[in-house]
Amino acid sequence: MMRKILPLVLIVALIGGGVGYYQWNKPHQNMESAAADITVDAAALFAAFDADENAANTAYLDKVIQISGKVISSSVGEDGQTKVTLDSGDAMFGVICELDALTTHKRTQFLPGETVTFKGKCTGKLMDVVLVRCVEV
Repeated sequence: MMRKILPLVLIVALIGGGVGYYQWNKPHQNMESAAADITVDAAALFAAFDADENAANTAYLDKVIQISGKVISSSVGEDGQTKVTLDSGDAMFGVICELDALTTHKRTQFLPGETVTFKGKCTGKLMDVVLVRCVEV
């Protein structure tokens, strides 16, 4: 009985290890050349998450989104990550676009009040709606 189970367990472990290795080493999507799945403005994206988070997750989560909006603030974190907050129409919360660390950006400073367009992956809403790996369009 053990002689039949042991090879089966080894095969399952090898397949699992191979899948894990592939996922770990899978190349990142190039955001500059990625086609946007959805184009939306920051206020409409935030309103969709605010109205029905589950439906918005189905529509936007893990998709490449091209988003436009007015800059509220821009900051660089301790990790060197630039985050730009776009006006969502809500006084307390916004749409945060984290610039892609794997891309060389033409600029990393954005002035409050200017209108910008980014492309990035939506990771959902915590308090703000967050897009990661963003590049300016």
